[in-house]
Amino acid sequence: MKKRHLWLLIISLVLAITTQRAIFAEKVTITVSAAADLNYVFPKIGELWTQETGNQVSFNMGSTGQLAQQIERGAPVDLFAAANKQFIEDLEAKGLIIPETKALYGVGRITLWQREDSNMEITSIRDLTKPEIEKIAIANPDHAPYGVAAREALETVGIWSEIQPKLILGENVRQTQQYAETGNVDVAIVALSISVNKPGKWTLIPGDLHKPLEQMLAIPKNAPHPQQAKDFAAFINSEEGRILMREYGFILPGEEPIL
Repeated sequence: MKKRHLWLLIISLVLAITTQRAIFAEKVTITVSAAADLNYVFPKIGELWTQETGNQVSFNMGSTGQLAQQIERGAPVDLFAAANKQFIEDLEAKGLIIPETKALYGVGRITLWQREDSNMEITSIRDLTKPEIEKIAIANPDHAPYGVAAREALETVGIWSEIQPKLILGENVRQTQQYAETGNVDVAIVALSISVNKPGKWTLIPGDLHKPLEQMLAIPKNAPHPQQAKDFAAFINSEEGRILMREYGFILPGEEPIL
């Protein structure tokens, strides 16, 4: 009987210590490098994750190509969410990410975006050839996947060469939209995810005019907090995360386009 009491005491002490460690476990702040089309939706997902876990998220938003270069140079990033899976696959080929953490989290779309007070009638990508449209912004296709998609769409309809003199290049898709917001250009080709749920007029560009913007995330091998990064990546693809991703116009893995 005494031995039984002793074992019960030991088990109780172990459980108490484990519980205390869990309660007082140090919360961390993970660094997430994310494509600029995630500028609005990822912070909302981050807020929900923080409420659930107590951990914080610091976002580094920019063009996918530039973020990939930062990781190549050794930047301490916990999670990389790219706007095109090719950048993740390139990093994998260089041995810079944990292969089993790769996951698709959405497919993006592009739009023609104008200010609310614009009096120009732009309902089709072919309208960009109108003489009254003098300046058009797209993200730089040298390092921004949404810029690549814009160029592909313009090439598909056969107007890329014609509108080249009108083009203004943004560093990323969010800066591209800012050119239109401030009136520095007449229209911008941007991500659907930064067109919705904010003032402005936009027209969805048909998805068959460009290659799919298959967006993928992964954890770099030098991530300071790989476990928390894994948890956040799973949260993005959880039902809570997917609700918000849908709200911002993403086609989700396993789902068909709704627009």
